[in-house]
Amino acid sequence: MTVSPGPGIISSDTIKHLEFIQAVVARLANGSFLIKGWTMTVAGIFFGISVNNLSWKIATTGIVPIVGFWLLDSYYLRQERLFRKLYDDVRKPDSSVEAFSMDISPYSPQITWSKVIRSHTVVNFYGTLLLVAALFAVGAAIRAAQGG
Repeated sequence: MTVSPGPGIISSDTIKHLEFIQAVVARLANGSFLIKGWTMTVAGIFFGISVNNLSWKIATTGIVPIVGFWLLDSYYLRQERLFRKLYDDVRKPDSSVEAFSMDISPYSPQITWSKVIRSHTVVNFYGTLLLVAALFAVGAAIRAAQGG
């Protein structure tokens, strides 16, 4: 005989469901962290090479992986936000979410790509790197124009 929990009490199935969702959120957050680390590594390599060679072409080429990582990190951040929405719905006592469902498609219209790509968390990080890359490119171009 199964006893249903009283009002305000979360069932053990719901708790397990929330744990599954939280595990996905944690993996996505870890992936985002690793992407930022790789971005810093790759950007640093391009910045170092462009300073050594005073090459605006290398500095400009360094923008490509920064933008690529920006898009990839935005994908992870969007997925994380979608799963957080699912988590928020599952935790509610009157939730209409099917037990153990990991379907995030109902939340997609709420969290758009454009919102995530322009969010403060990614704009501050990747925007700063793009600005630095642009400064390296302009600096190298000026030095090249001066014949140095």
